[in-house]
Amino acid sequence: MAFEGLADRLQNTIQKIRGKGKVSEADVKEMMREVRLALLEADVNFKVVKDFVKKVSERAVGQEVLQSLTPGQQIIKIVNEELTALMGGEQSKIAASNRPPTVIMMVGLQGAGKTTTTGKLSLLLRKKYNRSPLLVAADIYRPAAIKQLQTLGKQLDMPVFSLGDQVSPVEIAKQAIAKAKEDHHDYVLIDTAGRLHVDEALMGELKDIKELTKPDEIFLVVDAMTGQDAVNVAQSFNEQLGLTGVVLTKLDGDTRGGAALSIRAVTQTPIKFVGLGEKMDALEPFYPERMASRILGMGDVLTLIEKAQANVDEQKAKELEQKMRTATFTLEDFLDQLGQVRNLGPLDELLKMMPGANKIKGLNNLQIDEKQIAHVEAIIQSMTKAEKNNPEILNANRKRRIAKGCGRPVTEINRLLKQFEDMKKMMKQMTGMNPKGSKGKKGGFKFPFKPF
Repeated sequence: MAFEGLADRLQNTIQKIRGKGKVSEADVKEMMREVRLALLEADVNFKVVKDFVKKVSERAVGQEVLQSLTPGQQIIKIVNEELTALMGGEQSKIAASNRPPTVIMMVGLQGAGKTTTTGKLSLLLRKKYNRSPLLVAADIYRPAAIKQLQTLGKQLDMPVFSLGDQVSPVEIAKQAIAKAKEDHHDYVLIDTAGRLHVDEALMGELKDIKELTKPDEIFLVVDAMTGQDAVNVAQSFNEQLGLTGVVLTKLDGDTRGGAALSIRAVTQTPIKFVGLGEKMDALEPFYPERMASRILGMGDVLTLIEKAQANVDEQKAKELEQKMRTATFTLEDFLDQLGQVRNLGPLDELLKMMPGANKIKGLNNLQIDEKQIAHVEAIIQSMTKAEKNNPEILNANRKRRIAKGCGRPVTEINRLLKQFEDMKKMMKQMTGMNPKGSKGKKGGFKFPFKPF
């Protein structure tokens, strides 16, 4: 995940000051020196770093902080607030035209992931905002660009408008909007052509499309891993086109995160979305306050809750909780719940969103073996319905049959069964159950629970 190096440096720095009963100006100065170095190493723009450190320093040496009963906590609060402000303050929402369709121009250089991001954005608009987007293939220069968008459209079951590569992009955009109105699409996403670098021909064509379509949004797609180059590209596009938003891709990669911290400050253009993986649903709205909390090790519970709400079946969750309370939770239920937890995303990334996760030693190097989870699923899927509902009937012969069916040793089956029984005992304790399995006090264990 981006920012890991910056997060480690900042968290180590603020940890030194967190519990101090008294903080002097010298302490603040030393902390700000560390913060400055951490930001510069993260490839944050030098002027942005200078302004940030100045603002934090001015607030941190104020009387209300230095004379506070918890000055360390106050300074951390200031750093968090200024970091949030640096990235835009609050979420910048996507536009919605009063006279549909809402037109969004997707622009950027080649290699930034513009076409893929266009597909991801269409899926997000449909799933999160219940919209009906039309994808427009207006990149007639890059080989296979049209085919790529059509393939994505087929994969996502999303309509794609194309007139081939012999019609001008301006005409394609014009006819696409007419088609969107005719078919009642409320969003039009125009995938424009990119270049290896910013040039007059590229900007001239984009200006023509902008003049004709009068877009509600112009999103620049930039690769977060390019660091300060991303900021320079954003500046150039913004000066020529007047950007309304930036989409940062590959923010999950091995990047120092400087682009995300610099773009908003340098261009005054908000970051609207961030790409956090290769899957088509790995595009998220950008929340400055949540990102600041994650950088400072305070967790990101709101994003975790949203992921659960989007991916966990609420009715099934209620049924599972009832089964936990009445001791009727089965291996089949466990398998279903395990699948829902996996839908939330990589488990190691979910753990990092928990408050205090930064205090867990070795968490950044934690690698959760997805194969082990797949092995558990294979074992349970190799059981009959009766065996899943009544694991106590699993004798040696049945276990050997299951082992042969899933390709795992009998020892793994025994280990899974023991873990399952231990988990059921824990559920009884946490739901206040008596030995007969009747309901105890309300509250206690809530879904989703940790499977291992």
